[in-house]
Amino acid sequence: MLAKKISSTQAQNNFGRLLDDVNHSRALYIIERRRIPQAIVINLDDFLHLLSEQSESERQYVSEIIAKIRPKVSPGQILEPLTE
Repeated sequence: MLAKKISSTQAQNNFGRLLDDVNHSRALYIIERRRIPQAIVINLDDFLHLLSEQSESERQYVSEIIAKIRPKVSPGQILEPLTE
């Protein structure tokens, strides 16, 4: 599975192409807003497979992706402004 990062604006403006890529190339998209990961778009078959028949290596892979993209922000933490 190929993971690609995309801004929320790009995802919105190119949603049809994004869905085509997810379905035909089995790409995984990480959608970011202000460079902070917000969501993942994954092929439905891949998602169902992850839910039903996860091996230990698949669970580890998903856990690693989530750990990498989860925002590292604490409540009350002051952030520098980011531009897209």
